Amino acid sequence: MAYLGNPKETIAVLQKYGFNFQKKFGQNFLIDTHVLNKIVDAAGVTKEDLVLEIGPGIGTLTQYLCESARKVIAVEIDRNLIPILQDTLSEYDNVTVINEDVLKVDLKKLAEEENGGRPIKVVANLPYYITTPIIMGLFEQHVPVESITVMVQKEVAVRMQAGPGSKDYGALSLAVQFYAEPYIAANVPQNCFMPRPDVSSAVIRLTTHKNPPIQVKNEKLLFDLIRASFNQRRKTLLNGLSNAQNLPFSKEQVAEAIEKAGLSANVRGEALTLMEFARLADVLS
Repeated sequence: MAYLGNPKETIAVLQKYGFNFQKKFGQNFLIDTHVLNKIVDAAGVTKEDLVLEIGPGIGTLTQYLCESARKVIAVEIDRNLIPILQDTLSEYDNVTVINEDVLKVDLKKLAEEENGGRPIKVVANLPYYITTPIIMGLFEQHVPVESITVMVQKEVAVRMQAGPGSKDYGALSLAVQFYAEPYIAANVPQNCFMPRPDVSSAVIRLTTHKNPPIQVKNEKLLFDLIRASFNQRRKTLLNGLSNAQNLPFSKEQVAEAIEKAGLSANVRGEALTLMEFARLADVLS
């Protein structure tokens, strides 16, 4: 069996099947064994683990995961890749390939059935255009996930890790940090992929909090407030929340809540910590 993960083997497989890259699926295959090992190490995959891989491509990372995990479930949207995966993964009896859009798969049910409800590990070289919906979907649907180790656009990784006051801090930073502890495990240059992407990448591991770092009465309201305050970054928190279409509060109610939450009247949303947003949400709910 040929190990993928280097340009020569990857090209051979693509030529054998006459495969063409699909721009709409954001396909960039890894061709660097060093980076592949780094991803598996960062994810801490062991023989106890069920791993969900999103977007296996031609099976490059999947082969590495199969060597380390108890079982791998790989969800691939592009049906042209299915015969290739049957070939490149033919030596492994611990992998199941599902030809489906991951956003339409009931991942909670999958984890229940395949892993008896125990937390799974998610590992992926994600298509960058759906990074955020996939990660947020996993958290918001409360899929039992121990960690998510993914290749993402470098600036997205930086945003996930950012703290209050920095220009990268935003709704994504707060949402990720509400559910998990982010850690950038590696920066990955463009020449590690085929075709070569226009942006630099990074491997980030999100380790799910056993207990959330904050308690909040109404999780949905918390995220509505966060989104509204960053939709209009330049405005004060008071104006941002008063003008938000999806929030039912008057300017007076917002002003009173800001004061009750112990915040300054002209504070901007980008200066608030997760804890302060939660305090404000609790006052408003």
